[in-house]
Order: sequence, then C-alpha cells, then structure tokens
Amino acid sequence: MRSLANPQDKSSAILRLNTIHLDSPRQWGRMSSHQMICHLSDAFRVAIGEKPARLVPNRVNQTMIKWIALRLPLHWPKGFQTPPEVNQEGDVCTRPLDFQRDITQLLALIERFTARQRDFHFQPHPIFGRLSEWEWFRWGYLHMDHHLRQFGA
Repeated sequence: MRSLANPQDKSSAILRLNTIHLDSPRQWGRMSSHQMICHLSDAFRVAIGEKPARLVPNRVNQTMIKWIALRLPLHWPKGFQTPPEVNQEGDVCTRPLDFQRDITQLLALIERFTARQRDFHFQPHPIFGRLSEWEWFRWGYLHMDHHLRQFGA
C-alpha cells in the first residue's frame, strides 16, 4: 500500500505536486489548484497540531469508514464533507496568497510530517479520530493522491 512513509511513494507524490500550476484545471469539485495547495497545507497542519480541528465523534467514521478508506484499494469518493478547519469555502482556512510560496510551505509541511525526528505529536484526525503512525502516513499519501488526481496530476 502506498504511503508517505515509503520514500519512493513520497517522491512520486511530490513530483506530481510539482506538475500543478496556478491555472491547472480541476476535474471535479470547486477548489482552484491554489486553494487545493492551501487545503493540503491546512490538513498537514491539523495532523501535526499547528491548526486545531474539532473531532466529530462518530463510531462508524472512526472504525468502519477509516478501515475502508485506509486499507482498501479504492479511490476516495468525490464530494466528501470537508471539516471546516480545512474547507477552502469556510472562513478559518488558509487563504491562497502567493502560489510559489504556498507550494514551498506545503513541501516544508510534508517534510515535517514525514521526518523521523518529529517536533510534534500527531493529533486526532477530525473524522477518523486517533490514527497510528502507519495510518497517518497512509492517510497523507491518499489525501494528496485524491487532490492531485483532482487536478490531473
């Protein structure tokens, strides 16, 4: 299974990320490519505890849906409800400012997220709840993959 813990998978995801441009057209959804970059950054900030997010207790999401999302070889569905803290249509997310700077910040967050010596502890995922390190790295890859496919990368 692909994961950001695997250096080849991480490298592949970053190469795909670097093909995204300010004018990259979306295949689905409402976010622009620049908003997607900020959305991914916010999601990594939540994971490493730099951005608070409210956990919505739901036993189905935190057991069955989490297991399906992280372990089955399926593409994630389009249009899934986005937590407000990372929703680009909300008022608490990071706003796109400078595309290149925002990409650079996302790359730095990916490096922090995947570092062997972490300066943080993973926080509960707002939908899936507590995740193991393996689950966090799997989630990170799948979340990036979902949005990179959204923009044809």
